[in-house]
Amino acid sequence: MGTNVNTPTTLRAAIIVALAAAGAVVAADKAGDKPAAPAAAPIATVPGMPPVVNRNNLYSETNGPSYIAAAVKGDLERVYVPNLRSNDVSVIDPVTLKVVDKFKVGKAPQHVIPSWDLRTLWVANNAERTNIGSLTPIDPRTGKPGKEISVDDPYNLYFTPDGKSAIVVAEAKHRLDFRDPQTMAMQYSIEAPKCGGINHADFSIDGRYALFTCEFEGSVAKIDLVERKVLGYLKLNMPSTRFKDVPPSDGPLASEICSSKKGMPQDIRISPDGKRFYIADMEADGVHIVDGDAFKEVGFISTGLGAHGIYPSRDGKQFYVANRGTHSIHGRRKVRGSVTVVDFASEKVVAQWQIPGGGSPDMGNVSADGKALWLSGRFDDVVYRFDTTDGSVKQIKVGQEPHGLVVWPQPGRYSVGHTGNLR
Repeated sequence: MGTNVNTPTTLRAAIIVALAAAGAVVAADKAGDKPAAPAAAPIATVPGMPPVVNRNNLYSETNGPSYIAAAVKGDLERVYVPNLRSNDVSVIDPVTLKVVDKFKVGKAPQHVIPSWDLRTLWVANNAERTNIGSLTPIDPRTGKPGKEISVDDPYNLYFTPDGKSAIVVAEAKHRLDFRDPQTMAMQYSIEAPKCGGINHADFSIDGRYALFTCEFEGSVAKIDLVERKVLGYLKLNMPSTRFKDVPPSDGPLASEICSSKKGMPQDIRISPDGKRFYIADMEADGVHIVDGDAFKEVGFISTGLGAHGIYPSRDGKQFYVANRGTHSIHGRRKVRGSVTVVDFASEKVVAQWQIPGGGSPDMGNVSADGKALWLSGRFDDVVYRFDTTDGSVKQIKVGQEPHGLVVWPQPGRYSVGHTGNLR
């Protein structure tokens, strides 16, 4: 039946809508499909936090060079390496694999951290067991340091997801100092008296809380960022067996009964869907799996001797675990360091990369294109560049006891801190 051109406009519109709906039903019937389920509601984030673009992959905006922010594209392509014992920063050109600069900073630099707005790289000089801690700003456009700012015991540095505060992790003081993200003027503090060795953190997908690892307690602290308080502590379970802390050899790592009463949790990273947190444990030789909302441990993945750092792949499908090769805080050279590749979805190990001749991979990050994993060689005074396609590794000589290096620039909209945890 045709439609008369004299049909009133409202009637014609109704007929068109009805015919379209009928056609859709017929098409669905022919395909044998049911009507599509309603789209999932967006994540309700704290005010001021950038929206979660993909609720199934909060790393979606860090997936390769095309996601590098416009304000960052003019920055030098460099790897900044804080050398804990020589009190300086080595600067590597990732193309030539050469050290192209080196400059002095404060005492005991631990990590290099991108600011929330991505415009400053901060060197955290925690001046171990003294009161002369400081933060050294680096201009990523020039690669040069600026004037240091004195702060208490900055072992690490994070930023609240809304960008309103920098969080100086005052490890020895069992305290989190919330400061102005530009000037570092004090805003307020949260005491965490039962979190000895508070050091590494990650944030919930909605920005309402954070989990901080307590290295010397074998536990995790949950911090309410809205109410500004500690919600509780979770003691992590130790596995029944772990790897022996032995010199390197050509044979496989030997296991032993785990006699340690508590773990030594280090780095922590949230799953792409925000439901779980993965916590590297240097005493347990693997990764604890914690349900952040319920605040309970739900699993464990054995990775390697001295599990230490965790870094997601660019596509958010896998994560890399740096195994430092020893249970000791102060290790020896050429230990059995390695990298374990874990699939996020299955939580299974899919690859294991050894360092020929031994090594001590610690902290770092993935290159913008995802083709390289850069890690400091903590006890070997080198930096490792792993090829993420086959695990082959190259080494660059740097200063004394390199620690939390940063690869720059990184793709992403904003940084929540550490060695480049961007979202």
